[in-house]
Amino acid sequence: MSIIDTNSDLANVISEVAEVAGYIWQKGWGERNGGNITVRVTEFATPQWATMPALCEPVSIGVTLPMLKGHYFYAKGTQKRMRDLARDPMANGSIIRITEDCAHYEIIADSLIMPTSELPSHLMVQNYLLESGSRYKATLHTHPIELVAMSHLTRFKDSDQMTRTLWSMIPETLAFAPLGIGWVPYEVPGSLQLAQATLAQIQRFDVTMWEKHGVFAVGQDIMDAFDQVDVLNKAAVIYKDARMMGGEPEGLTDAAMQDVQRIFNLPKTRPC
Repeated sequence: MSIIDTNSDLANVISEVAEVAGYIWQKGWGERNGGNITVRVTEFATPQWATMPALCEPVSIGVTLPMLKGHYFYAKGTQKRMRDLARDPMANGSIIRITEDCAHYEIIADSLIMPTSELPSHLMVQNYLLESGSRYKATLHTHPIELVAMSHLTRFKDSDQMTRTLWSMIPETLAFAPLGIGWVPYEVPGSLQLAQATLAQIQRFDVTMWEKHGVFAVGQDIMDAFDQVDVLNKAAVIYKDARMMGGEPEGLTDAAMQDVQRIFNLPKTRPC
């Protein structure tokens, strides 16, 4: 019996994970085993979770994360495909428990599916979210095609430049991704260096570009994180299509973007 069979609230969260995984696969953002998802599910834990036997020996996170003591997460499995996650999330991911020393995790359900190699990035960000009192519980890494393509161009290797270009493509980008997009220069996937660089950016942005790799996003739930990436990538698609039509797109003017900020009462934390 799956851990979600007797926990309808947890089942709803895992169902949403499966739905988002399906969208990612359909968009071509999750080739083979690309991308990963982690969601904090502590609020759905029952007292029995604390005594459930671990399915593996404690695994080092590589860093001590004191805010994660007593917390539980759903994590996509390493080498697992998004298309399979969409079909059966508990056969392609697992529930992990952070140990008392806050430096290791154990798998407690449903089967011995080792989490993504990007888990340190996810857990370091989750530790920050708890420390800062954020309502965000979900972290997402995926490979949106047009955003990754932009990260190969020298002119966009800067948060301000990429943000302004994306915002200027369509008003909804500014309205629904008002913090813009952060920037992390290329680091080896799965490394602590990548995790640390991501953490620094997530303190300012909900979505961060990993140069020539993909994006990392946070949200109140996994659908919220996905939506922000989707909005930003739509702007990148519009930019690409306009260029293919024969020129540099003019984009919204500064005055037009300031109007959007005013009308939607958006934070003015980034330059227009």
